[in-house]
Amino acid sequence: MSTAPTTARSVTKTVTIERPVADVFAFLADAANWPAWAIVNIKAIEPTDDPDWWLMTTPHGPAKLRIRGNVELGILDHDYVEDQASWQVPARVVANSTGSEFMITFFQPPAFTDAFFDEQVALVDTELATLKRILETGA
Repeated sequence: MSTAPTTARSVTKTVTIERPVADVFAFLADAANWPAWAIVNIKAIEPTDDPDWWLMTTPHGPAKLRIRGNVELGILDHDYVEDQASWQVPARVVANSTGSEFMITFFQPPAFTDAFFDEQVALVDTELATLKRILETGA
């Protein structure tokens, strides 16, 4: 039996947003905006004494979020840390003519069953639809 690490199962979600890439990036780079669109996973968020980290209230309890953004490259990778687990989430905003594409990749943590991971990833569709609506209509 091999104990070598295996490649994790992953899912990448993408949403087209009819707003300039600079607008989409700026909105997503500000963690204070996340409860408005990440409605399934983030109930509230507040800054911490460390300017890189935010304290979140999630359906599973408290967690921390750090966004590692690079505006020139459209990188919005972020770190999620809670008592039971932590993981990194790669995310990108890229230009699509006059609009943008937001892409976010989720890797299945070893503790998640396939069914639970599928359920959680499916909920992201609601969040991405909310993000699109907010950025395109302001509502």
